[in-house]
Amino acid sequence: MIPVILSGGSGTRLWPLSRTAYPKQFLPLSGELTMLQLTARRVADLPDALPPLLVCNEEHRFLAAEQLHAIGITPTGILLEPFGRNTAPAVAVAALAALKRETAPLLLVLPADHLIPDIQAFHRALKQALPAAHAGMLVTFGIVPTAPETGYGYIKAGEPAGVGEEAVFRIDRFIEKPDLATAREYLLFGDYYWNSGMFLLRADRYLEELGQFEPEMVEACRRAVEGARVDTDFVRLQRQAFEACPSNSIDYAVMERTRRAVVVPLKAGWNDIGSWCALHEVSARDTQGNVLVGDVLTEGTENCYIRAEERLVATVGVKDHIVVETADAVLVAHRDHVQDVKRVVERLKEAGRGETAFHRRVYRPWGWYEGIARSARFLVKHIMVKPGAALSLQMHHHRAEHWVVVKGTARVTCGEAVTLYTEDQSTYIPLGTVHRLENPGVIPLELIEIQSGSYLGEDDIVRLDDQYGREGGEC
Repeated sequence: MIPVILSGGSGTRLWPLSRTAYPKQFLPLSGELTMLQLTARRVADLPDALPPLLVCNEEHRFLAAEQLHAIGITPTGILLEPFGRNTAPAVAVAALAALKRETAPLLLVLPADHLIPDIQAFHRALKQALPAAHAGMLVTFGIVPTAPETGYGYIKAGEPAGVGEEAVFRIDRFIEKPDLATAREYLLFGDYYWNSGMFLLRADRYLEELGQFEPEMVEACRRAVEGARVDTDFVRLQRQAFEACPSNSIDYAVMERTRRAVVVPLKAGWNDIGSWCALHEVSARDTQGNVLVGDVLTEGTENCYIRAEERLVATVGVKDHIVVETADAVLVAHRDHVQDVKRVVERLKEAGRGETAFHRRVYRPWGWYEGIARSARFLVKHIMVKPGAALSLQMHHHRAEHWVVVKGTARVTCGEAVTLYTEDQSTYIPLGTVHRLENPGVIPLELIEIQSGSYLGEDDIVRLDDQYGREGGEC
């Protein structure tokens, strides 16, 4: 078995904490581990299973690799999608990659951002699903509903599949998100389950079924895998081939059309953390029903989720609200309208606002930087470079830079000169000069950067050399 972790989502409903460059699967939303780390840990002890195969956006590759390394997991591989093409192609490229290793491997397909507290129950359901998957059926896991939820799609179970245990049912039909009255009826019937988006299937059988319904998709994915190139710890899918691949979900492309779809019920406290209300439900609450994270002070506040990332947040006389504060944005929403947060994100994108993509602190493989102050002709940043890390060898056409070391030791290449600078020392990088910043020490390097010039965009970078194999304009 090869667990396949899909990590391509953007989590817009959890804005402003989740953003395009740092989506919810990389955030510690429920405890100290991130959602990706929890998912990887969930499958770490499965018998006869290889380490997970990760499919993620190429922009998140260093985040993903670093978070898995932090919990001691070396993945079977990390497949990089140059474009988002939904789950059906993501599973297809994973299946093609897996078939290069094994003859007929089972793929356990898991989104990276789901919470499953009862891991033993999850493992029992997986064991129940194994005979059907080995027999060539495409197994999905249906969550036993605990409430008349209108935010999920549903699966209606049919007759027992006749393979393995009786807990495997043929799928009668898939159902789109219902209204409240219909969801209440489903809860009473007992044979309706939430559609979890988790699957167990044989790689060869999935490709066979997908090829019947979406032959162009299979061919594009095959070309993308055959033309892939290995880049350090990553496998980069062939860009042009994958760009030509149709976009579709595994449900629409295969599961709703195949006769081999079956469902195994799962009751394990599952939650996809798809909204702030969902996060409120799975978090520890105080006697007033509040979830308080960070520096929060409440008075007469009930049934709220309040999160402070940077500053004190105080509420008075507030009920049934979500309040989330970050360094550059604050969200205040009634619990009944949290699904509409995505509309705010859409409006910000239409306005060209950067708050949808980046936090004030932007992470890079070498460390991070965050903006401190900005005007028309200058920008001040706080920069941290990890021990042994280095920024690109680069130059700028429109800006000069002044660096002041406040912690650690910096090795600076400026033109032909290479110089060490320690705390309280500074250096100047003239416009158009080739330069590089490195941390040769064993502690993090921190410095203040002052940029000045006619244009201060991140795309004013001409990269000449990069130890991380990056391309384009990111420092």
